[in-house]
Amino acid sequence: MKYVYYPGCSLEGTALEYDASTRAVMQRLGVELVDIEDWTCCGASAAEPVSYLLSMALPARNLAKVQSDQDGMDVLVPCSACYLNLRKVEDHIRKEEGLLEQINEVLSVEGLSYKGGVRSRHLLDVLATDMGPGKIREQVKQPLSGVRVAPYYGCQALRPYRVFDDPEEPRSMEPILRALGAEIHPWSMGARCCGAGLMTTKKDASLDAVASLLSAARGADCIVTVCPMCQMNLEAYQKKISRREGEDLSISILYLPQLMGIAFGMGDAELKVDMNFVFKPELRAKLASTASRSTRAA
Repeated sequence: MKYVYYPGCSLEGTALEYDASTRAVMQRLGVELVDIEDWTCCGASAAEPVSYLLSMALPARNLAKVQSDQDGMDVLVPCSACYLNLRKVEDHIRKEEGLLEQINEVLSVEGLSYKGGVRSRHLLDVLATDMGPGKIREQVKQPLSGVRVAPYYGCQALRPYRVFDDPEEPRSMEPILRALGAEIHPWSMGARCCGAGLMTTKKDASLDAVASLLSAARGADCIVTVCPMCQMNLEAYQKKISRREGEDLSISILYLPQLMGIAFGMGDAELKVDMNFVFKPELRAKLASTASRSTRAA
């Protein structure tokens, strides 16, 4: 299988470990990722308050590059915010008369033009739909027996577009985690917002949101996510929230491809787990124990 790959800004900055583990795991699954030449920022959440047209033209530029260089290929997007922005372009140009012409007037400065129709896919969609648990299970070398995982989807991979999962009760990550040999932590918080966009404007509200997630994850060995904003929010404020709540709410936070890579028997250097803020010794010990059992069984 082959996909055009759009990393977005976070995966070349604060989420380097997400990029590295995604590339490593997809390669192990036999997937070829083709980078968009000269890709640019999709605008994330910053462009729209400045200019609606800019918020459409920025992601459309990347889609136009794909259409020009790799027409007919799906675009694989790990970052949920980037996925939402690229996906939003297609939705809006279908609904808003004249918008595509305005976008193409902006793109014409670079000699680019977009016709519409490029399909953007979230990494989780590709893993759950195109790979599936069977193909993933084939690569497992160190089953995660006894590791309890809380699957966390966040908002932007699921809403407002009901593409590959139920936005209110998502389940697409669960067959993947079971294929790795992990247990699923029973909770109803997988689609609950972590308040990432509020952390700089309404910090208390955001901290409340993160606290509720960390509290609900008690009993799990880790939370696994597919969004760099969620990852940052859930990791970076654990000490502050634990002090505020008067109890230790710390828990390991991993990206889904990092956990997959661990089960595939891949090393820390490939998955860059040393870059995670919170990867607790207890989880490391449990993973080492499962790896040892797998080695003895082999």
